[in-house]
This record gives sequence, structure tokens and C-alpha cells, in this order.
Amino acid sequence: MKKGYVQVYTGNGKGKTTASLGLAIRAAGAGLKVFIVQFLKQGDYSEIKALEKFKDQITVEQYGMGRFVKGRPSPEDIEAGRKGYNRLFNILEKGEHDLVIAEEANVALMCDLFSEQEMINLIDAKPEHIELVITGRGAPQSVIDKADLVTEMKEIKHYYKEGVAARIGIEK
Repeated sequence: MKKGYVQVYTGNGKGKTTASLGLAIRAAGAGLKVFIVQFLKQGDYSEIKALEKFKDQITVEQYGMGRFVKGRPSPEDIEAGRKGYNRLFNILEKGEHDLVIAEEANVALMCDLFSEQEMINLIDAKPEHIELVITGRGAPQSVIDKADLVTEMKEIKHYYKEGVAARIGIEK
């Protein structure tokens, strides 16, 4: 790609991760090299198993403790988030990938795993040819302003409110 843009998928509705992973698969199908940093996640999610089939083109690294952060993050949460941020910054600096996805980065911001200014610095450091996708609810206005494309997933109705737990292969 000659020109890469910054995309943000945010909002309280379902589909942000799904959209970014769909883009990763599309990019891999076109022969592009993809790097995904998953903040706050740890574990063997179904999408991780599926992306293994594209391991020559798609790299996924998780930087989380595998649990929801409620209230103040633990020192372990902060350390994992910092490692993820530093890795993401390093990947962008190297410029070896065509598509870089910062999955749940907006939530990591809300949890104070890194600062809003650091996210802006990350966007500013993006090489011209790299497409950067930032996902997660709660994107701050500064990130929205820096982005070239912003999609807000809006929840209209969700069966979770009726007590349906996350299902393997659909939500996890």
C-alpha cells in the first residue's frame, strides 16, 4: 500500500473486534502482512485458533491478564498494558507490516494502562504506508479527531441483557 490510514471502531455495540479481524483476514488474502496486539486479553479465544491458519501473514500477541479490569487496574494489568503499548510502538517503528491492529486499545486507555497522549504519539509515529486500526468502546475525542475513518457500533438490542452468556464461536 502506498498510503495507510487510521481507522477507529468504537461504540457500545457488538462487532468491533469482529470487524478488525475480518479486515485482517481480507488483508492476508491480498498477501499483506498483519500484526495484531490484543490489549486486556489472554487466552485461547476462537479467533486466535482461526488466525493460526494464517500464521505466515497474521501475528497476534496478547497483552492482558485474561480478566475484566474493574476499578483501578492491578500492577500486573498495568505492566501487561505497558508491554503491549511498547510492542505496538516498536512494530510501527519497524514498518514491516501493512496492517497493524490495536485491539481494545480504547479500553486500555480508559483503564489508564497508557495515556491518551501516548495513543496520539502512536498515531503520529505511524509510517505512511501502514494501515492502523484501533478498536474498543470509549474512543476519546482526540483519537477520533486523528482518525481518517471512525465507525461507531451502536447497540440497539442485545440478547446479553436477557441473560445469554458469551457463546463459543459467536462472542468468544
